[in-house]
Amino acid sequence: MTAPARVLVVDDSATMRGLITAILNADPAVSVVGQAADAIQARQAIKDLDPDVVTLDIEMPNMNGLEFLEKIMRLRPMPVIMVSTLTHKGAEASVAALEIGAFDCVGKPLPGDPHPFSDLAEKVKAAARSQRKFIISGNKVAAPSAANTNATAVDYRAARRIIAIGSSTGGVEALINVLQKFPKNCPPTVITQHMPVTFTKSFSERLNRLCAPTVEEAFDGARLEIGKIYLAPGGDRHLQVVNPSAPTCRLVDREPVNGHRPSVDVLFDSVADLAGRNGIGVILTGMGRDGASGLLRMRQAGARTFGQNEKTCVVYGMPRVAYEIGAVEMQLPLNSIGEEVLKCAATRREGTE
Repeated sequence: MTAPARVLVVDDSATMRGLITAILNADPAVSVVGQAADAIQARQAIKDLDPDVVTLDIEMPNMNGLEFLEKIMRLRPMPVIMVSTLTHKGAEASVAALEIGAFDCVGKPLPGDPHPFSDLAEKVKAAARSQRKFIISGNKVAAPSAANTNATAVDYRAARRIIAIGSSTGGVEALINVLQKFPKNCPPTVITQHMPVTFTKSFSERLNRLCAPTVEEAFDGARLEIGKIYLAPGGDRHLQVVNPSAPTCRLVDREPVNGHRPSVDVLFDSVADLAGRNGIGVILTGMGRDGASGLLRMRQAGARTFGQNEKTCVVYGMPRVAYEIGAVEMQLPLNSIGEEVLKCAATRREGTE
């Protein structure tokens, strides 16, 4: 029998520490081995207890969670799950934490939430299983390169491609890696990344600052255009693309799919129907199986499909399932995906009108 994942809970609120501890200890595959109220206590607890995973509050006295996370990643790299408020400030800090190297983020429950931290135990177990090397460099995310800042000689309009990308745990870093290779005149690109409500707005703003194309949170009725990337908003609707004559974003009210809303499968299914052979599908790091069946539908419709390989995934879940069911035409390391997708995007498929 596999030993339970050993967790250190760090939060300045005794009530929040107690809630997180109770929820995690209710799962027999997780064991909370210690608690800490601030970074000073947490640093000593990490030395004494050697936990597999740390849950870390972003807002703490003495040293905030981001500063402490940077120290962890530099001095004692390990899986850290950030616990954040669902405010705009909390969302911006969470996105920054994911760039620094946090395994994932969860939102603090709102008053009256009947199922607080419903997915925290699963994320802790995935973090404990992860073989990822947690490394921080001095300049983790670079500015867009000069080569991609201006429109290139490739005219992506001629091929009429639509790129669809799905990701979850580890997706912030992965998406930045892929999208920073896109030129200013990239094909229209739609993305579903599993994130808590309010986080996607901050993430789209961050991507827009880091990437050459325009990146925005998708809204209902947004027309897909060359040079634009659309990120599905977190919350209560799924992102689809509709209208073959003038491809458009549609946000639809539906029950969660694969436990997610927005769901990658819903996005990929719509791209399969709309774009057919002109579609390009990419599935990146993430827990579970969301996106696998939709990517298979895209491939069966004639689209080109790519999956991130195991070695470069934070969690080889979604790409693994997609590969195993035959949805992935080509598995690639993360650093190669952007270039390969752009090569395909510049070529029109035979048999399309």
